[in-house]
Amino acid sequence: MNSIKNIVFLGMMGSGKTTIGKLVSKKLGKEFHDIDYEIEKKTKQTIKAIFEKKGEVFFRKLEEKITLSFLKKNDGLISLGGGAFLNKNIQKEILDNHLSVWLKWEEATLIKRIKNSKKRPVASKLNEDELKKLIKDRSKVYSKAHIKIKCDKLTKQEIIDKIIKFNEKLQIIN
Repeated sequence: MNSIKNIVFLGMMGSGKTTIGKLVSKKLGKEFHDIDYEIEKKTKQTIKAIFEKKGEVFFRKLEEKITLSFLKKNDGLISLGGGAFLNKNIQKEILDNHLSVWLKWEEATLIKRIKNSKKRPVASKLNEDELKKLIKDRSKVYSKAHIKIKCDKLTKQEIIDKIIKFNEKLQIIN
């Protein structure tokens, strides 16, 4: 990893990437961008509507383009959509040039948070066993992250404090 440009939050849908990212960005006084929100703003459609109208392949190409454009900007915090880090181009850019933080939760916690959500197009069509497999498969990819934070036994503030400490140790964003 060369000089670090951004702190990037990754993890399953429902893992708190946006919530934690916003709170950390306020503490650091830096910009925060949620890629799903940026996609919705640019297209003037919800993620769910894009999936329904144009399909997942279209969405993933758009997600890659928008994510890479935000990653090229320096000095901020970015929350990825749950599937974005599976994209090899996004993954390489992040691992080479940014600090990645995986907000890791127990499977049961994630299932409880996402199984009845109507706004998560990938998860909404899955039964519990399929959701478990999705979590397991994505966790293998998320495990490449520079920092892994096991969140289940931590408060929101403790998660934020850990990220701030990493930032201070590495002097990433000043």
